[in-house]
Amino acid sequence: MSPSLSDTPALSRRGLLKFSLGASAFLATAGLGASLSGCSSNVAASGFAALRSGDLLFLRALIPVMLDGAVAAGQMPSAVEGTLKSLDDSLDHLSPEMLKLTRQLFDVLGMAVTRGPLTGIWGSWENASAADIRHFLDRWENSSLSLLRMGHSSLLQLVMMAWYGRKESWAHCGYPGPPTV
Repeated sequence: MSPSLSDTPALSRRGLLKFSLGASAFLATAGLGASLSGCSSNVAASGFAALRSGDLLFLRALIPVMLDGAVAAGQMPSAVEGTLKSLDDSLDHLSPEMLKLTRQLFDVLGMAVTRGPLTGIWGSWENASAADIRHFLDRWENSSLSLLRMGHSSLLQLVMMAWYGRKESWAHCGYPGPPTV
C-alpha cells in the first residue's frame, strides 16, 4: 500500500537540500552575471569610499524602515545620511573578501531579475513602500533558506552598527556616551 499525500511530508530533508543548493547556485550565478556584465561596478558613488550608486538606492529605502521608532520623523533624512556615511566608513575598512561578499549581497538586492523573486519587491527600491520593505525583511528573517537568513542578519548588523555607532543615536537608547577621562 502506498502512502497517501497526507502521510508524506510537504518537503523532505533531501528536497529541502536540493532546493537550497539550487537557490544558492541561482544567487551565485546572478551575482557572477552581474559582475561579468558590468551591472556591478566597483566604483564608489560620489562622496563615498565604498558604497556605489546602486547600493545607495537600496539603502536609502531600507534604512528608514530599519530605524523606524528609533529616530523622529523630522530627523530621519539626516539620520539616513549619517548612517550611510558610517556604513561607508565601515565598509571601507573591511577586508577585500568581506567587501566583495557585501557587494554581492547588494548586487542581488539591486538587480531587478533577482530582487523581485527574492524580496517580493518587483519595482525599484525608490517606489517600494515601508510595508513592502518590512515584508521583505520578515520574509528573509523567517526564510527556510539559511542563505536568506544570513542576508537578513548581515543587513541588520550593518545598518544597526552604522546607526548606533553615531553619537546622535545614543540618547534614544539611554547611553550617556563614553566617560570623560
